[in-house]
Amino acid sequence: MNHLTRTTALLLASLLLSVGCTSIPVQLEGNYTSLTPENATEADVKTAVRWGGIVLETRPEEDFTCFEILSRQLSKSMRPVYSDQDGGRFIACKPGFYDPEVFEKDREVTLTGEIIYMDTRKVGEFDYHYPVVDIEFMSLWPVRRERVYVYGPYY
Repeated sequence: MNHLTRTTALLLASLLLSVGCTSIPVQLEGNYTSLTPENATEADVKTAVRWGGIVLETRPEEDFTCFEILSRQLSKSMRPVYSDQDGGRFIACKPGFYDPEVFEKDREVTLTGEIIYMDTRKVGEFDYHYPVVDIEFMSLWPVRRERVYVYGPYY
């Protein structure tokens, strides 16, 4: 293989690899604390966070909308990892109206913002301590499509 052919093959391979990669939304880039919602305390108020997870509930108020989110670890693309493990719950609020039919239960989100206070609410009969985040940016991820595998007949 001559030098030109080898260079062309390397360029083509790198192009194909880059097409398959998921890019991170620019608003989610940056270095953030490794703090998780389940470990947040009053001492963490004013901490900038990048958290994600699945929407449990969307509650529009008069001037803002709050989301209760079950935290999930984030992948390299900053999308929540599909898992049965969680990192706690948190509340995230943003000015304006966000429709509960769009931000429906089990939709995946990733956001950046600042912890503004800790709130205690009931989960069943348990008093749960929620960090409350003032959202700077939030990404609503597309619904994951279930993969269907078709296997041919066995002869």
